[in-house]
Amino acid sequence: MDNKLLLIILDGVPYRNFRRLFGNLEGWVASGEARVWKHRAVLPSISASCYASIHTGVAPAEHGSTGNGNVFRLKHKDVFSQVRAGGGVTGAVAHSFWSEFFNRHPFDYVRDIEYDEPDSKTINHGRFHTMTGYGAANQMTPSDVDLFATLTNLCLRFGLNYGMLHTCTLDSMGHRFYHDCHEMDHACAVMDEMLAPFIPKWRAAGYEVIVTADHGQDDRGHHGGRGELQQDTALYYFGPAEGPRPDSVIDQLQLAPTILHRLGAPVANTMKEMSFLS
Repeated sequence: MDNKLLLIILDGVPYRNFRRLFGNLEGWVASGEARVWKHRAVLPSISASCYASIHTGVAPAEHGSTGNGNVFRLKHKDVFSQVRAGGGVTGAVAHSFWSEFFNRHPFDYVRDIEYDEPDSKTINHGRFHTMTGYGAANQMTPSDVDLFATLTNLCLRFGLNYGMLHTCTLDSMGHRFYHDCHEMDHACAVMDEMLAPFIPKWRAAGYEVIVTADHGQDDRGHHGGRGELQQDTALYYFGPAEGPRPDSVIDQLQLAPTILHRLGAPVANTMKEMSFLS
């Protein structure tokens, strides 16, 4: 496998926050170096359910993860397994739910916090965090620049064909402060500033890059149900592929087949939606 792609998931960012507060990403859209579309989450628009759908390409009613309290080793084929089947190398820097969904369940703090498993049929190189103790008074989230650097380290050391990064910082901030406030404006701007220096590095290393979120959040910091603020987020694409009209809405179930299509990996027959990039 020669193609390479990175998926960057900034948890819990509604569409309007991306388009209003991420000046670097929007600057690349304005210059033509990136394209952006609205991206609509599955229902329920809760984190674990969305994680599972993003990588399996099937709805929660089918894969069975109905919320954050229902995390287990998924049975469906997923992006990691299909990249491996196509001969690629995979890596993930993310919340521990991702390791449990796509590698091993339950999560072992010592065994699974960091692993390099070249023969794995899913995630070859994993760096995970649990956010144990998370609550309104203490977010328990790593610094995002550390996460971006860790993904870059894995790319350079192991030649990842597919790398995925997931950070909960903005989701946690939204639950804590809600969205129409100085704290949230500042948090989005800081995320944008931290992310921006890494995108040219990843592009120079030959990676296509997708930046998006798993879901949005409403004015009261809630998500899980239906509605524009809870379901809709933005999706930014850096790469040579052709995409749909600017006013198109990307279905979350399109992400898995799109990533596999761009990498030249086999698309599982359970992934029914069409790629939005060609």
